[in-house]
Parts: sequence; C-alpha cells; structure tokens
Amino acid sequence: MSPTLPGQGKRVALFATCINDAMFPETPKAVVTVLERLGCTVEFPKAQTCCGQMSTNSGYFDESVPLVRNYVKAFEGYDYIIAPSGSCTGAVREQHPMLARHAKDSGLVKAAEDAASRTYDFTELLVDVLGVTDVGAYFPHRVTYHPTCHSVRVTKVGDKPYQLLSKVRGLQLVELPDADRCCGFGGTFSLKNPDVSVAMATDKARNVASTGAEYLVAGDNSCLLNISGVLNRGNAGIKPIHLAEILASTDASLTGATR
Repeated sequence: MSPTLPGQGKRVALFATCINDAMFPETPKAVVTVLERLGCTVEFPKAQTCCGQMSTNSGYFDESVPLVRNYVKAFEGYDYIIAPSGSCTGAVREQHPMLARHAKDSGLVKAAEDAASRTYDFTELLVDVLGVTDVGAYFPHRVTYHPTCHSVRVTKVGDKPYQLLSKVRGLQLVELPDADRCCGFGGTFSLKNPDVSVAMATDKARNVASTGAEYLVAGDNSCLLNISGVLNRGNAGIKPIHLAEILASTDASLTGATR
C-alpha cells in the first residue's frame, strides 16, 4: 500500500494575484507543482481578479467593495485558498472584512470573514495545514532571504519560510543583514515617494550584495522586482527568485525534472 500524501483529499484554490499573473507566471505554476507533489487537488478559479489592496490603501473603499464581492464568489466552496504572496493574503484577511463592514452589508461581512479564514500564504498552507517542511526540493545554490513587510507584519508567517528553506537539499542559506528593513516598494508608496523608495531599495540591495548570494529569495515578487531593479543596475549578478520556485525545484538526475 502506497503511503498517504499529506495533501490527499484537500481541494485547494490557487489565487495567483495580479503581479504573478501578469509578470511572473512561473511562480503560481511552481505552487501547483509543489501542492500536486504533496497530493493536493489544485484548481484555478477563472473568475478571480485583484484583491483590491492598492485601491484600498489609496482610500478608494467604495470602489474596492466589488472586488471583495468577486473574491468571495470566485473562491466559494474551496477547502483552502492559497496565494504565493504574503501581501495579497494579508489584504484578503485584514482588508476584505473591513471593506464589507464599510459597505454595511452583513451578508458580505460573513462571506468575507469566511473566505479570509480559508485564505493562506503558500508557506502557511505547507507548514500549518499540511504539516510539511520538507517538500523534496533540491537547489544547490547560495541564497539569502528577504522577509517582506506584509508577510511578517500583516500575514505573520513567522519563521515558516526559513523552516522550508532549511530542508532544501543543496541549498546554502546566508543571513541577510538588516533583514527586517523594508525594501521601499510598499505598493503605491514607491509611486508616491519614489526618491525615498529608491534610497530604501538601494540600502536593501547593498545588504543583499554583501552576502555573496547567487539568489535573492522572497515570498512576494513585488518586493523582489523592486530590489532586483537596483541590483541589476549595479550589475550585482544576483538573481531574484520566489520561494515557491525553489521549493518546486528538484534534482533532475533523480527525477528527470528541470527547474
């Protein structure tokens, strides 16, 4: 009898998020690869759209409410909703119920709270729900990890990314100096305060470069995009990569798979 996989019988909806759908499609694909490896049934609800974080942060509450309505409808009935973004996960869990209360719609409040309770960052689902830290990954490179602000302060993923990275075969994890400092992206912050954002990203890039890492890893591609822009302009030679893509990577000589 074959062993039962940790995700066996679990129906998971993939919330890809806007930036991944538009610019980094390999990240949600990697999420599917890992979850299916663990036995989960993964589906992609085609009705999904933006979580509304940027419009909400800019004060457009009324305009953001329809996005909450769409989210709860698109992801209705799934056991778990998974996003490869601590930022968007935090927005769903913290902002959606608030927007529903702003709309004074008790039915929407209940639905938003229910959807929020089923929405997880990728690392949370793996560690807290599936009880897995070793997903069979192999990535023989020197990497450093940037804990993004929303994942730490809003979604509160804690040390789960570190737990997962520590079990990746061949990976050398190097501590990032001042890891808890913001990279300066902050969604609309980087647009409204570009000079401050660039200064913050420059400090972060300098710390990343000091580690001698080959790869900079994070759980949010938006922050990776911001930091890697500075790194690339300085010809640092450090590649950005989402945590999910590392976890999806395997030893090609053993499995026939390639990253």
